[in-house]
Amino acid sequence: MYFIRISFVLFTFAQIALSQDQSFESWVQELRQEASLLGLSEETLLVLDQLETPLERVLELDNSQPEFVQTFSRYLSLRVTPNQIRQGIDLIQEHKVLLNEVRQVYGVQPHYLIAFWAVESNYGRNTGGFSVLQALATLAFDPRRAEFFREQLLIALQIIDAGHIEVEDMSGSWAGAMGQLQFMPNIFSRYGIDGDGDGRVDIWNSLPDIFHSAANFLSQSGWRGDERWGREVILPADFDFSLTGTRMRKPLEQWRALGVVQVNGDQIPVAPMNGSVVLPSGAGGPAFLVYNNFRTTMTYNPSTFYALTVGHLADRFTGGGPVQRISVDEQAMSVANVRELQTLLNDLGFNSGEPDGRVGSRTRSAIRSYQEQRDLPTDGHPSNQLLESLREQL
Repeated sequence: MYFIRISFVLFTFAQIALSQDQSFESWVQELRQEASLLGLSEETLLVLDQLETPLERVLELDNSQPEFVQTFSRYLSLRVTPNQIRQGIDLIQEHKVLLNEVRQVYGVQPHYLIAFWAVESNYGRNTGGFSVLQALATLAFDPRRAEFFREQLLIALQIIDAGHIEVEDMSGSWAGAMGQLQFMPNIFSRYGIDGDGDGRVDIWNSLPDIFHSAANFLSQSGWRGDERWGREVILPADFDFSLTGTRMRKPLEQWRALGVVQVNGDQIPVAPMNGSVVLPSGAGGPAFLVYNNFRTTMTYNPSTFYALTVGHLADRFTGGGPVQRISVDEQAMSVANVRELQTLLNDLGFNSGEPDGRVGSRTRSAIRSYQEQRDLPTDGHPSNQLLESLREQL
């Protein structure tokens, strides 16, 4: 099921600068006028009368920043547990007919679909509990990202208008991600599939709709049904860490020639595929050789930790073992310390961008440049040890 993409070029309401003096009620009236031009029914427009003033809790969650940067070992341990693995294996068996049907259509293997389901909503048990319309209205009224969330809100109204879900049942996260798949409304509109043939796309309650929609999204994003996501590997002692990161892609045979092997010591299988070496905990932690499906996973959630966790959990469903070189003593950095690290890098001439406590590509690039100058492993990984090294330079 697809919706007409909303154009903000033809209509100027979304381009109006939101003033702090504008009331929420007048803002809703502007929204109603814009929604009416999209052809929404009067019944759907009446839904806007149910919107309350912006939710403080949504704004708190949107503005909150964690005190510490989560480590990979902690992230993984919270999502890959013996209980999650057992449940996933049972659910693959319970829904094998449906999952195999989905695989025939989209090419997405059942154990991966169940892994996405597990990580996104704990097999449907944790979908957020917020009213999607109220959450989106709160964020659209906030000037910071008003245009994006206004578009999401209008698409959510279209979803209701098309009869896919009742307004009181449209639940999701504080950011408006919906149902058991945690789809934003625009993703729903592009990739949602009526898997059970009842004329509606219900990613809140219908497993056929849930699995068909997730598989459709992955398939159209580039998923390859005859490939795995990646694997844990062991790097040789003389490995050049400047070759790590998702931007560096090499054929598997080249990684073999560089001495990269599987964790059991066997050679990497020969296949016409490219891979990248990813180090989620730096040079001292586990190493993964990741392929196309890993990159496709990141279209669902652009987080290395997320993509590694989904892939690893899927492996556990099919008999794979735990991560062999997990850093059990990995120490989390505080957000304040990351800001200090970024500031020190800038002071030393390594451009890490505006210090914000978030480790992005620019910060990793600056770290690599510093590490290269100091003859350290160029893994681009922030750590408390690296911060101490930087402090000593000033």
